Amino acid sequence: MFQIVERKQLNDAVVQVRIQAPLIAKKVQPGQFIIFRLDEYGERTPLTVADYDREGGTITLIFQIVGETTRRFSQLQAGDYIRDLVGPLGMPTELPEGTKSVCVIGGGVGCAIAYPQAKHLHGMGLAVDTIAGFRNRDIVILEDEFRACSDNLYLCTDDGSYGTKGFVTNVLQQQLEQGKHYDAVIAIGPVPMMKFVCQVTKPYGIKTIVSLNPVMVDGTGMCGGCRVTVGGKVRYACVDGPDFDGHEVDFDELMRRNSTYRKQEQHECNLHVQYEKLTRKGEQ
Repeated sequence: MFQIVERKQLNDAVVQVRIQAPLIAKKVQPGQFIIFRLDEYGERTPLTVADYDREGGTITLIFQIVGETTRRFSQLQAGDYIRDLVGPLGMPTELPEGTKSVCVIGGGVGCAIAYPQAKHLHGMGLAVDTIAGFRNRDIVILEDEFRACSDNLYLCTDDGSYGTKGFVTNVLQQQLEQGKHYDAVIAIGPVPMMKFVCQVTKPYGIKTIVSLNPVMVDGTGMCGGCRVTVGGKVRYACVDGPDFDGHEVDFDELMRRNSTYRKQEQHECNLHVQYEKLTRKGEQ
């Protein structure tokens, strides 16, 4: 059992929890993830570690409420427990040798994964620019945290309600056209966003690392559910990744696989919502 020691609601759909997990906190590196189960009947759900405190023995997870498991997780409070937590899993992020300047790009809730990258690289003394993109101002998260670990922070929103109007790719393209040099780019967010970031960086020959999010079950390479095609070869995100060379990823295949169970997931979530409504009505 693992205790939640702190819970924060970052916006209407995104929750941050800090969990007591000393063994994981001792070893986890940026880019790695954990798999949790809420109870003995729960599904195994992967989440990238957003932050960690080695001395305090805690890890921080930030997740978006998108299905039944994350909906239930979001209802837990400080002092509550979850059943299982395994990790760290996957490979830590590796940058090209001699890297001195990096652009870290996060999209939406992907910023929760981009943040530990920026924090770690800034702590190493590298020059770090961060581009964080959101649909609108209401869902902006981790702005202060990014400012603390970035030489330059560029915030953008699709509707222009905060920061620069447009997409992260617009800001990245502008920086490169103005002569800004990056030894590497790390892009984390929706698959289409990562795909288009890679299209921007490829003509410049910039090493671009992406964190992939295929369907994952066991996290040990046994089930094969998280297979992705990278450089024309089948790789497994849970053990070979989740970070890969974005210029070699088959993003179109990944998007098709990620949508395989979308209808079933939505149907299951709707059933639970209806059940809770009937339960509350019966109690009244």
